[in-house]
Amino acid sequence: MSAISSLTHAISLDPYSGEQIGTYPFDTDAALEAALQRAKVGYRQWRQVSLGQRSEYLLALADTLEAKAEAFAHMISREIGKPIAQARGEVSKCVGLCRWYAEHGPAMLAAEPTQVEKARIEYRPLGPILAVMPWNFPVWQVLRGAVPAILAGNTYVLKHAPNVMGSAYLMAELFKDAGLPEGVFEVLNVTPDGVTRAINDPRIAAVTLTGSVRAGMAIGAQAGAALKKCVLELGGSDPFIVLADADLDAAVQAAVIGRYQNTGQVCAAAKRLIVEASIVDAFTHKFVEATRQLKVGNPLEDDTYIGPMARYDLRDELDGQVQATLAEGATLLLGGNKVEGVANFYAPTVFANVTPDMTAFKQELFGPVAAIITARDADHAVELANDSEFGLASTIYTADYALAERMTAALDTGGVFINGYCASDPRVAFGGVKKSGFGRELSHFGVREFTNAQTVWLDRN
Repeated sequence: MSAISSLTHAISLDPYSGEQIGTYPFDTDAALEAALQRAKVGYRQWRQVSLGQRSEYLLALADTLEAKAEAFAHMISREIGKPIAQARGEVSKCVGLCRWYAEHGPAMLAAEPTQVEKARIEYRPLGPILAVMPWNFPVWQVLRGAVPAILAGNTYVLKHAPNVMGSAYLMAELFKDAGLPEGVFEVLNVTPDGVTRAINDPRIAAVTLTGSVRAGMAIGAQAGAALKKCVLELGGSDPFIVLADADLDAAVQAAVIGRYQNTGQVCAAAKRLIVEASIVDAFTHKFVEATRQLKVGNPLEDDTYIGPMARYDLRDELDGQVQATLAEGATLLLGGNKVEGVANFYAPTVFANVTPDMTAFKQELFGPVAAIITARDADHAVELANDSEFGLASTIYTADYALAERMTAALDTGGVFINGYCASDPRVAFGGVKKSGFGRELSHFGVREFTNAQTVWLDRN
């Protein structure tokens, strides 16, 4: 039941019932060729559409998505087991994204003056953008990249994860129903060989990927060899630092949400809980008790907080990491096992006494598993936080904002959240460093990421 594709089809399985939701035949060579050509022809026309008109299309996209919100939420829940309340939140967030860029995006793409009186910078589109996207936020991950890229005048070619092709085709219908021209948003259903062919095709101008480090290394290498701009948003093992003077109840509540949202299948989740020694016992007790209260169950029930993991093979991988961490000497306080039955549940798990030599510290655990690590003080907490190959986001809970600012400057992560857990928002940039990738999404960074910053200089004598 771990398969997400056969030799000829992508396969979508409901991880709660184990039932097959759909099979989607891989694109033929002719279908791939036709999609790339539509994206190229569409780009030539779309780039001529004014920014104001593109913004109107985004508003239509928002209205159409809002009208179809329940269908999208149910598809998300069935394809990956995301609790329905969280799936609805994902869709609502996408509606807000479209409206925010429609209102604020044009100003970010306006001509920019320079210190030379007759020189300016114009932000021009690049062309069709190939986007290789993951399954864990099957609508948000796509639209947070597609909306600013399309507003900038590019077209968008989506290669989605095989287990969420239902969501991919729903989005293709969404763009059509919202009235966007043909070729602006295309969906590919291809094998890795098809991705390679698309990257090397001269009609593709740039590439973006959200996914694993391994996938990022492969896609980044191929894009580099083809001399194409690439943005990578990869994994994370994000530190969540709690100092002795923190509001303990607030920190625990945020840590539980930050770790177990989307069943822990979030790249920027709070995976390593680094707690100052004088409060680690109190924090641990409260965290374990709060975790026990989370409802694990049918993702289509409104009060479910933790659903099944999205894929059976990923649950097996997670269990291997848990058992390795146990063998390395961590203390198991909760869970630590697959749940028997057809549904792909993994018991919410909490480790204590995790040290830097253990699997749960060194590797990304993409599921409902929390690792509690003891720090001597704030400096040691930063040292532990930076002792990772990842650098996506980090959190600090403390009453001392001056100390938090000093710690922030020392943290090697793309984002830092002081007294609040990690989140993405169209108003601020999102991305990482080290093996968490490079480039930025959202904000003006995202809307300009796939543009040509063209210098226009008049009367240069």
